[in-house]
Amino acid sequence: MKQLDIKNMHPRDQIVMIIDKIYRQGMTTTSGGNISIMDENGDMWVTPSAVDKGNLRAADIMCVKKDGTIVGPHKPSSEYPFHKAIFDARPEFKAVIHAHPPALVSFSIARVVPDVNVMPYTRKYCGKVGFAPYGLPGSDELGEKIAAQFVKGDDGVIMENHGTVVAGTDMLDAYRRFESFEYCSRTIINAKTLGDCKTLTDAQHEAYLAKVSVQLPEMASAEHPSCEKGIRKEIVDILQRSCRQNMMAGSFGTVSVRWKGNDFVITPADMMRWDIEVEDLVQIKDGHREAGKTPDATVRLHQEIYKRHPHVNSIITTPAPYLMGFGVAHKKFDVRTIPESWIFLQDVNNYAFGDHDKVVSVLGNDTPVVIVENEMVVVTSDKLLQTFDKLEVAEFSAMSLVQGGVIGQLQPIGNAEIEDLRKKFLG
Repeated sequence: MKQLDIKNMHPRDQIVMIIDKIYRQGMTTTSGGNISIMDENGDMWVTPSAVDKGNLRAADIMCVKKDGTIVGPHKPSSEYPFHKAIFDARPEFKAVIHAHPPALVSFSIARVVPDVNVMPYTRKYCGKVGFAPYGLPGSDELGEKIAAQFVKGDDGVIMENHGTVVAGTDMLDAYRRFESFEYCSRTIINAKTLGDCKTLTDAQHEAYLAKVSVQLPEMASAEHPSCEKGIRKEIVDILQRSCRQNMMAGSFGTVSVRWKGNDFVITPADMMRWDIEVEDLVQIKDGHREAGKTPDATVRLHQEIYKRHPHVNSIITTPAPYLMGFGVAHKKFDVRTIPESWIFLQDVNNYAFGDHDKVVSVLGNDTPVVIVENEMVVVTSDKLLQTFDKLEVAEFSAMSLVQGGVIGQLQPIGNAEIEDLRKKFLG
């Protein structure tokens, strides 16, 4: 069963599930943030005031009826007036999320709106972002200032010295936007820590979409023997683990595993990664996709890697936020941090945005990981767990470099020491 089933779940259950996910992903505090859903009757379901966000139950969720009557065991969030103001301003929106995730709060107190054009995924899912001047929490004035930005067509707003608020056509849409917005902001901060932050032009974005939007033809029918079913379970486990480790957002990140020959199984497009089940994955056989399913937009890149490199049996592509700090800043990621990093990764180079042909040509036993600027990191190996391990090592190493830069001059392992590692572990 899907974790978030917006068609069949009651609004209160959707709210509990999402606030729990936001809390456990470190994007709000015990007392911070509020979520609401406007139902088909015009009633607003909203998180309560002063109740632990880490332990909310469905019975705690409050209902503000269409006529203003309040139903439930607590007080509704003190900020529900600005939720109502958003729903009134943009009736197509049915869910609102407000919270204080650290990266977006950084932009809030710097009074800067993040440029979401750093990657195709963030541009797609974050939507149009605005800025609302400071207003007293819970006041009509704050609601008016926020609603004014949504009236202009914004899908999310940086609230001056307060945090952020986003809206969506349903709770899934709102959460996807919220998570992508924070993920984007983390990546921008990492890039700016390293140097300058490079963004994509409209022309680059359009050319990229034209390149990745061409779908593989459908196959007539698909077989699912035991070995293929085992691969599906392995992929689902790694997708969920990647999300828990903050190396994928729910909306982006792809895993594939070679099945037989050049056939493989891959993540589907436009599904929350932590909500994917084994039957959602897409089989690719003889250059055709499983009927009725759409594979991730990177499917052709995965396909060409398998064709060109018989030793590669699993691939992960994802815009992990610390690695993509290097990818967005267009800075060299020097893996000579600790012995394990170099042994696992050897050397990681950057390649131009969208240059998948180059990426395919350079991957090999000595180059298992590459960074595609403003797009993703590509990690390859034999077994999927090995591929995931390399991704973890790479992201942790990138984190150490980003954070270590404020301590002092970073000193890589020397050439002589690298040669000793090569002889002992790779010779």
